[in-house]
Amino acid sequence: MDCYKISLSFILLAAGFLNACLPVNEDMGNKAPEYFVPVPSSSLQQEDFPQPERNYLSKEGVELGKTLFFDPGLSANGKVSCAGCHLPEKAFSDGLALTNIGVSGLALHRNSPALFNLAWHDGLFWEGGANDLESMVFGPLTHPDEMAADLNKVLQYLNSHETYPQQFQEAFPTDSITSAAVARSLAQFMRTLISDDSKYDQWKREEASLTSEELKGYEVYKEHCSSCHKEGLFTDLSYHNNGLDSSYPDPPELEGLYQGRYRITYKDEDMGAYKTASLRNLSFTAPYMHDGRFTNLEEVLDHYESGIKTNGTLAPQLENGIVLNAAERTQLLAFINSLNDYNFITNPAYQK
Repeated sequence: MDCYKISLSFILLAAGFLNACLPVNEDMGNKAPEYFVPVPSSSLQQEDFPQPERNYLSKEGVELGKTLFFDPGLSANGKVSCAGCHLPEKAFSDGLALTNIGVSGLALHRNSPALFNLAWHDGLFWEGGANDLESMVFGPLTHPDEMAADLNKVLQYLNSHETYPQQFQEAFPTDSITSAAVARSLAQFMRTLISDDSKYDQWKREEASLTSEELKGYEVYKEHCSSCHKEGLFTDLSYHNNGLDSSYPDPPELEGLYQGRYRITYKDEDMGAYKTASLRNLSFTAPYMHDGRFTNLEEVLDHYESGIKTNGTLAPQLENGIVLNAAERTQLLAFINSLNDYNFITNPAYQK
């Protein structure tokens, strides 16, 4: 989900609200985990599935979150749902550089990121402005150019709905529907979006074979890409300046929007840095980069070969660019295509 011009202080306030009002195992009827996600494939290189003690997954909570995710009734105009910008068939991205389907009709300033394997992420949004899925939810939900929701009106809508009161009662045994419960249920659903059944994953599990070209591409990847796109999740979950721009203007009304991670940390070394996107499912998630400036992977490779702009915070591993010959390019793209998980984008559990 995408949060752009919304006040950074609001995100921090929302995160604090969730932590302050929801003690561990209290208030929301929290109990020991009862929803067991299948053990993630060893190819993800993650030992287990994280269950936040403040928001244990339950069958009822996940199903409620899924229903809310696809419900445009949460938005101010009743027409925009989370799924409007995060389509299952596009690995929960939207195929647009900068979407304009929100309530205001104005184009956003960030490309809609894909949503998968977020259970292992400790920073959300392109700049890492939210620490967890629960706090992330409030950004797009209330952003005036996205869903533009008034939380009080959202609660009125849910309380007056034919089925939601019973669903919330089953998921969170409390006397009333709260915005925290909305965030928790959406977070539960998004945590279950696991992509670990690509051809690469099947190869790692010795269930399939990679072609000679894909295997050569794997070697190219390990030599040139793995320092940032760490094998497993194919992201290091960190933030890097990859030379997209040489300067970073700061219009006051945009709260450092063009300054990358710096707008969150105010650390000089974070100027122009953005979160490393995963190499998984790239066939479904074009266009690429935080602003969708590259329409295909050839353009991405062109950038790393000859388009990197020098600046004071460029990632050191990119100082000399990434120069590949024609064969290496073809091989690398073949390997990247082996990371596409067609079972993920068609999984009935993730469909409306």
